[in-house]
Amino acid sequence: MNIRPLADRVMVKPIEPAEVKKGGIIIPDTAKEKPMHGEVKAVGTGRQTEDGKVIPMTVKVGNKILYGKYSGTEISVDGEEMLIMRESDVLAIVE
Repeated sequence: MNIRPLADRVMVKPIEPAEVKKGGIIIPDTAKEKPMHGEVKAVGTGRQTEDGKVIPMTVKVGNKILYGKYSGTEISVDGEEMLIMRESDVLAIVE
């Protein structure tokens, strides 16, 4: 399924942190924190101003980004969990 976000929205695949077991303690999935970084899979055309001009997107497909803990809307695309959020929810691009 092909999904193309509209306007200033981006589609992000969350990157799960590496699972590290210290002292043999296994943390259940329900107690783990939500990931706060991911990879941009698709971007919209950009934000449109009131006078009709389009401001291009800063993030590009393939960028690794940091976003707020509860940002975006969760969707499932071909069995993979994705997030769709506004570009303003993106905190930083990881270089």
